[in-house]
Amino acid sequence: MGLRHGLYALGMACGLLGLGCQKQEPQTVPMDVPAAPPPVNTVPREGPAATAPVVHQVLDVKAGGPAGAAPDAGGESVAGSAAWTTATVQKPRGEPPSITLRSVRTGAHADYDRTVFEFDGPRLPGYQLGYVKTPVQQCGSGNDVTPAGQAALEVRFTLARAHDDKGQATVAQRTLKPALPSVLELERLCDFEGEVTWVLGTARQAPFRVLELTNPTRLVLDVQHGGGGQ
Repeated sequence: MGLRHGLYALGMACGLLGLGCQKQEPQTVPMDVPAAPPPVNTVPREGPAATAPVVHQVLDVKAGGPAGAAPDAGGESVAGSAAWTTATVQKPRGEPPSITLRSVRTGAHADYDRTVFEFDGPRLPGYQLGYVKTPVQQCGSGNDVTPAGQAALEVRFTLARAHDDKGQATVAQRTLKPALPSVLELERLCDFEGEVTWVLGTARQAPFRVLELTNPTRLVLDVQHGGGGQ
């Protein structure tokens, strides 16, 4: 008996015997897709950021829209990228209140190292990123800081803070030494009067790019593995 005749006979039997035969919906078996492994030497998320959802959108800092693809430091895939540069990149914002920094982490990719600054809320603070001369200074003590490597890439956020309402630091580590191909060291220089500043010690003055990510809110800094000036 063919399949069509078998189904017809089953329908007739249900009708004659008064059986309430229900239509059987096809079952879908989910595919077991393994999660992408995180990059090597990744610094994990801290506190509430550890359970935050993966990113769904990235904005091109210069163009303002999606244009390409790049993986996040936690292994997520995101769309969009900004142009590589060695010049200062800045985007001023000054709307109060200060936005709280929740996590700083790094990871190595095939052609660049990635540093992620994750914030509370739906928007980023203002920022300025660029290479600076060393030594740099701690904003509180004025002490000189000379990070590892041949160049120093400074990241400054305003209005921002890296502490909670009780004055406790929201990022436990003030110094990170991931020893990646380009990013050798990170150190927090300032968390005072609405300014949060970090400096990255890099192997050389290599081109970098800046991405704005949402859900959760993040600023991403990629530094190429080579090239650039001295």
